[in-house]
Amino acid sequence: MKRLLLAALLALGNTGSALAWSNHALASYRAFEGMPEVAQAAPVVAEPLETFLAAQAQPIAALLARQDAWAQAHIAHYPPLPAPLHFDAQVAQQGPLALRKAFLTALRVSPESRLALYVQPDPWSTAPQAEPLAQDTVNALSVREKDGGGHHFVRLLPGEAVAPLAVLASASDEPDYGMDLNLWEDNPSPWGPRYGFGKIPFGNPNLAFSTQAPFHMGFFHESPVIYMAAGFLKRTYPLLRIQQYRGLSELAFRNGHPYWGWRFAGLALHYVQDLTQPYHASLAPGFSAARLIGINLLSLLGMPGAKNDMVILLSNRHFVLERYESQMIQAAAQTRQASSVEKALHDTGTDAGYPAWSDLYARDTVARQAHDLGVTVTDQMLATVPVGYVNDPGFDFGLHAKDIDLMAEVADQGDSPKAALESTIATLMRNAGAHSRNLVRGILQASGPR
Repeated sequence: MKRLLLAALLALGNTGSALAWSNHALASYRAFEGMPEVAQAAPVVAEPLETFLAAQAQPIAALLARQDAWAQAHIAHYPPLPAPLHFDAQVAQQGPLALRKAFLTALRVSPESRLALYVQPDPWSTAPQAEPLAQDTVNALSVREKDGGGHHFVRLLPGEAVAPLAVLASASDEPDYGMDLNLWEDNPSPWGPRYGFGKIPFGNPNLAFSTQAPFHMGFFHESPVIYMAAGFLKRTYPLLRIQQYRGLSELAFRNGHPYWGWRFAGLALHYVQDLTQPYHASLAPGFSAARLIGINLLSLLGMPGAKNDMVILLSNRHFVLERYESQMIQAAAQTRQASSVEKALHDTGTDAGYPAWSDLYARDTVARQAHDLGVTVTDQMLATVPVGYVNDPGFDFGLHAKDIDLMAEVADQGDSPKAALESTIATLMRNAGAHSRNLVRGILQASGPR
């Protein structure tokens, strides 16, 4: 059983499926443009990371220590921060580069994380008259464009005024720019063995992008039978990232650094949005525990065909869902005509129906909801998407996605299937918008008046 589940997750990691909603910034602009606390907030002054760290080194050190203690108490299989990596405020005396490195290693993110001053402009707005930035100035990944939609960055200068909405939305996509790469002891990096996370629980340890998967997925609500066979599934850490960045956001707001308040809020937002994707919150939607055990038994008897088929099917369905959402939101941006996705992201009608934000909201509310929708979403794709893409293990969608106009092919199935699939995706986006706003409301309430 363990070998079966591990194989499935390795395959998902190899396809790049750790990317949940493709370009998070596009969704975040729509989710927050109707929230006055964000959309109408006063412009903030861009500030280099090193400036913020130098000004707040002591409270940051205290915060990170408290967060490590919290994680030990609330996150299953959390490895405490190794003593040599604890953030020491005195490192500020060694200069900005040493300070930056100490902060990133205390967070246990990639020391190559850019955290540059930039924004990803809203494609619905007039293009800014600002210097474009090369991808590698913002993004540590050599290849980013899984969805083919393009990511365009423009430079911010220190001291430049910028709208909080642009900071928040841009940062919500940033954790996919290499921040969580190669953090495990069996990864090809000098920092992974030092971080103390152990060997990667799933994903290909030698494929850079897939190494981020355990920080962007959370399988919190599987059958106890699954956990008995595959306890490694509990070694996922999106809750850690949300706690870290949420706390840093609140600290920055309280202490007079609103740019970094919005920036860190956006980073936290990314992981919440990832957990709204059913394939990030459910191991194998549509496959019961009994079926998984049966497939595994066949594999152990020398008949791995069913196992291999399952791996491809899960990967394809995961990828198709992301691809269709990405195409919808990009098409709407190009035409500036809101689809059901944009309308759902705008919809605040369900926001108050959820509990107030808490430390475990992402696990108990966000991931639970997405996990429970997994079978429904899968069934909907099976009923509406061309069968070769979602129910043919002989076809690898990920290898051919760039050449497939998925929206056009679903449209060819007829108006009714197309509307049904888009309604299902709109439901997921409505959830993503509501949980995103509730996170930000929680941060703003906790950080007090600005």
